[in-house]
Amino acid sequence: MQMLNAGLFALALTGLALSLGVTAEEGQGGNPYAAWKNGPPADASFFPVCVWLQAPTAAPKYKAAGINVYVGLWGGPTAEQLDELKKHGMKVICDQNELARTRLDDPTIIGWMHGDEPDNAQSLGKGKGYGPPIAPEKIVEDYKAIKERDPSRPVILNLGQGVAWDNWIGRGVRTNKPEDYPEYVKGCDLVSFDIYPACHGNKEVAGKLWFVADGVKRLREWSKDEKPVWTCIECTHISNPEAKATPHQVRCEVWMALVRGAKGLIYFSHEFKPKFVEAGMLADAEMLAAITKINKQIHELAPVLNSPSVKDGASVETSNAEVPVECLVKRHGGATYLFAVGMRDGTTTASFKIAGLSGAAKATVLGEDRTVDVADGVLKDEFKPWDAHLYKIGGE
Repeated sequence: MQMLNAGLFALALTGLALSLGVTAEEGQGGNPYAAWKNGPPADASFFPVCVWLQAPTAAPKYKAAGINVYVGLWGGPTAEQLDELKKHGMKVICDQNELARTRLDDPTIIGWMHGDEPDNAQSLGKGKGYGPPIAPEKIVEDYKAIKERDPSRPVILNLGQGVAWDNWIGRGVRTNKPEDYPEYVKGCDLVSFDIYPACHGNKEVAGKLWFVADGVKRLREWSKDEKPVWTCIECTHISNPEAKATPHQVRCEVWMALVRGAKGLIYFSHEFKPKFVEAGMLADAEMLAAITKINKQIHELAPVLNSPSVKDGASVETSNAEVPVECLVKRHGGATYLFAVGMRDGTTTASFKIAGLSGAAKATVLGEDRTVDVADGVLKDEFKPWDAHLYKIGGE
């Protein structure tokens, strides 16, 4: 997690900004996984929507919710775990342990992973406190060893809150050392991170959903936009019995990440308080229904999300300077897509000027059963707290 970047905040307050997602994705086109023979499907219709460290026996329920990849296997991978996932057609990214190295021809495995959050202070054992984080040099060394044994699959590195929040004390002696992160990302092919602002316990972060977007932006910068960036998404109390994301906030975090250029999502389904529930997402009917709907829309839009972004595709002006709106523009199948999200907890009217459009048109607001007028590329719409609106103009 990070403190809100002062320059970005100043820009937001003007109420007039080009979408960061539009400009930063120049040159990124098509499915980003074609480089690996045995990696994630290179089909443009594939978008990774993952779940973290869940029991393989739950795969049918997660698959029904739109999950297509498991990330991590507790105590594994074991032959039983891999066989169970294979039975349900679920892909997995897992540790490259001894058993996994005997199954390099198994199409169930689409990637390898480092240990989780090496950028955090590392436990010295029960009752012994914490030492420094794992050094970036060690991550790079381990990465090379994994790739030497199997170069046909990508290696993912999941980092902690320090990606988005410089003051995260969980980094111990490396707190407020963001300069570590460009070095960490050298040790992976895919990079992700986790921060859960809706249920966060620190007032610097609590309720500030945009930390999710800020972390995506930073990882793209630190990786020089050469590696797909994924992000973890909260959907339970996790360890805060007093707070959790609403389904509406979960959708907002998802689209904040996507508008900023995230290429994959990982839902964190565990809940530790008020009681331990491993599959917390599945135990919450309202949240499960909402996430299923979110994921269905993402899969429907996968060819669009995997298509190149339009450089300088739109500018945005908001009626409420304290509630900036960001957007991402795509053109696919003869249609123009404008994906937009409110970046603060407030109401505003956004006016978009979409490049390359003229005359009168109607924008279909996907999933909302309504349309919005577009006049010479100008589209106006209201954004209530944490709203995300997805517009399609033209095409079939």
